[in-house]
Amino acid sequence: MEETGRKPTAHLPLAPDTVVVSSGRPPREHDAPVNPPIVLSSTFHGSGPVVDGDRAYGRYSNVSWDPFEAALAELEGAELPALLFSSGLAAASAAMELVPPGGVLVIPRHAYQGSLVMATELAAKGIFELRVVDIAETEQVVAALAGVSVLWLESPTNPMLEIADVPALVSAAKAANPEAVVVMDNTFATPLVQRPLAWGVDVVLHSVTKYLAGHSDVVLGALVTSNAALRAKLLHHRSIHGGIAGPFEAWLALRGLRTLALRVERSQASAGILAERLLGHPGVEAVRYPGLPSDPGHQRASAQMVGFGSIVCFQVPGGEAAATEVVDRLALWTPATSLGGVESLVERRRRHSNEPRTVPENLLRLSVGIENVEDLWADLSQALGAVQDRLGS
Repeated sequence: MEETGRKPTAHLPLAPDTVVVSSGRPPREHDAPVNPPIVLSSTFHGSGPVVDGDRAYGRYSNVSWDPFEAALAELEGAELPALLFSSGLAAASAAMELVPPGGVLVIPRHAYQGSLVMATELAAKGIFELRVVDIAETEQVVAALAGVSVLWLESPTNPMLEIADVPALVSAAKAANPEAVVVMDNTFATPLVQRPLAWGVDVVLHSVTKYLAGHSDVVLGALVTSNAALRAKLLHHRSIHGGIAGPFEAWLALRGLRTLALRVERSQASAGILAERLLGHPGVEAVRYPGLPSDPGHQRASAQMVGFGSIVCFQVPGGEAAATEVVDRLALWTPATSLGGVESLVERRRRHSNEPRTVPENLLRLSVGIENVEDLWADLSQALGAVQDRLGS
């Protein structure tokens, strides 16, 4: 398989915000393209026995996946290429199959909704034992690790933005079972904000749909690991279950990745400003953002993250009706699910019937985009003010 990516040079290593631009490029040859091309082929030449590393067929490998897989691996500090999947949930499905039949999966009570639903359904079928924990309560998690097969981490969590003590939990899982696998969803933070493999996490999960692609126009997922045996299992799952990416989607994701550093820098800065202003607004009941000194996860986030991410959650007085009214009164913020795009999105999370009951009915999740922060605040302020005036009348 042809190697993709930049060649080592004397000035390596490069900073992550350079890697997003430089990695996954074609070899520097005369008249070669600067950007990798889209390769549209369902099959590849070959007549002898098929061996590991052969492309052979489009379900096993694709030239158009390689650049993105190389770039993401470099960003996460992995020693092996990442694996691109058709969706974040397809990637989660592959990672969840690492739990052996009759094994134990420990998972946060707040996490990517698809992962929670999948885990609950598989446990209901008796495939494995499921233990749901408050991932921010380290002692509670450690107590649940007896006999653990897979510890599933997410930090910050979706949507409550809880922060796990990741290094401590990785150590505890390995102490409970040296063969335990630790999977961590790094979608919210991105590898620019934290790199879980450096803490001993075995497999990192991304919904590429979100920040990595960044333009709300593709649905993709990815897994990253430096463990060759685990990667082989995950690759086998992708090949046999068929959750593969299309070449156009892979190309778009790589194109989006090129601006990841700029997008995260802008949106993260704006998120901090908005969180502080929301905290002081009389029409706001509570704010969750790990960048706030008053946030329960602030100390851990400061130690583990480079920045605090671009997701802000807040609650408004008046319950579900008031939260829905705030959304309806917004003009610039787009009412939609998902996150991580250039546009700012807002959503009342409990509008989803399978959202955990521990998520408040009046909680709104903001995915802060790259618009002017004063315009974003003006829109939020007018909506909150209007609802506050109505409730006070």
